[in-house]
Amino acid sequence: MPMERRGVDTIPDEERTSGPRDLVSILVGSNLCLGVIIFGWLPPSFGLGWWASVSSILVGTAVGIALTAPLALISLRTATNLSTSSGAQFGVRGRLVGSVVGLLLALGYTALTVWIGGDVMLGVLTRLFGIPANDLSYGLVYALLAAATVTGAVYGYRVLLALSRVLAVGMTALLLLGVLAYAPDFTTTALPEAGGYLLGGFWPTWLLAAVAAGLSGPIAFITLLGDYTRYISPARHSSRKVLHATWLGLALGLLVPQLFGTFTAYAAGAALDYAGPLVDAAPTWYLVPLLLAASAGSVGNAGLMLYSMGLDLDAILPRASRATATYTVAVIATVCVFVGHYASTAQDAMTSFVLLLTAIGTPWAVITLIGFARCRGVYDAEALQVFNRRARGGIYWFTGGWNIPATVSWALGATVGVLAVALPSYEGPLLALTGGVDCSFLLSGAVGGALYLALTARESTKAAVDPRSTTALANSEA
Repeated sequence: MPMERRGVDTIPDEERTSGPRDLVSILVGSNLCLGVIIFGWLPPSFGLGWWASVSSILVGTAVGIALTAPLALISLRTATNLSTSSGAQFGVRGRLVGSVVGLLLALGYTALTVWIGGDVMLGVLTRLFGIPANDLSYGLVYALLAAATVTGAVYGYRVLLALSRVLAVGMTALLLLGVLAYAPDFTTTALPEAGGYLLGGFWPTWLLAAVAAGLSGPIAFITLLGDYTRYISPARHSSRKVLHATWLGLALGLLVPQLFGTFTAYAAGAALDYAGPLVDAAPTWYLVPLLLAASAGSVGNAGLMLYSMGLDLDAILPRASRATATYTVAVIATVCVFVGHYASTAQDAMTSFVLLLTAIGTPWAVITLIGFARCRGVYDAEALQVFNRRARGGIYWFTGGWNIPATVSWALGATVGVLAVALPSYEGPLLALTGGVDCSFLLSGAVGGALYLALTARESTKAAVDPRSTTALANSEA
């Protein structure tokens, strides 16, 4: 299969040969991995019982999907990725906000996937063959996973789609075997080793779990969905079908692995750590399937995240090729894996990462969706590519390539979110206004969206253009 040559340029309609079923396949297959499974471990580690953990994941995921899924329709119309498409609201240079947010999201999730996948792989190899779990062993396993991941990411969308189709079937079978393997030790009571509710009370802890384990899953896709829907033609597939496919793919792709993680956390008594107890509690006959799940699933998920990172860096540095950008971010992600392994505990690192990125990313998503609703899904695809072509002008040029009201709205919304977040090592000063409950994503989205609406209330909708129009661009360098 040939290597993908496209970066964040506009995909010609004749190359947009994917459909809603492919979207479901890639959202399900790529997420059935330990990097997503481990999020189901967070509620039990916070001290919640089985039913409270399950309800927090279900509610958080449902809210996240409702916010995130409509973003898939934007790239269906623009034929480019979401960060580039956001230039219609933020300006052709201001869309770098989306590129940076997407880069950070994908970077964190790639590192997390390789980290947890590598830890489980080495744990299984230690049980099977007595391989010592030392620094050299961890380094070799992480490097092996990273190398396999970057190969799929560099080859691009078609290879990752084919891999996702295989993983959707294979990982489902492995997880079903896992249910049988861990079922004898399953319990619904809170794990005593967790030490009670993390935040001291039920509802604050439940809300933390709903955000950290449930909402964070869909939010991770706020810039990723367009990487897949840009290959779907709106001439052949309706927006309704694509939206329904997005709902289904996100629901299955996130809830199945996360609830498996919750189930195995109680069965393995994994209160303070997930990888070690998961391996220790596995019956001998499940070790090889667990090894396959840790390796293949991690490559599929991290490969997709790395592919997205390559696109985002390509959008930031137009002169770089997608392949070069992908190799660059692969090195950065691998470094983050080692930092996470040696410098952080899994629970603290995951909780801090997802809460911060959710607070920063939510206002960007809200502003982008407001723009989509205003222009009714009609964009000037040529004008969105101005920055990539190192030119000037077009209806999305605004002020020097930046839409100041949108950028200011996002910045203030993100700032409010950071000031209202509750992390293991940091509590924002605005928590006093919410009774100590982390409402950072709600506040950041509400402030960012409301401010954007207020600042642009009297402006004409610049994105609502005739799709047949052409954009006059100067040939001068940007």
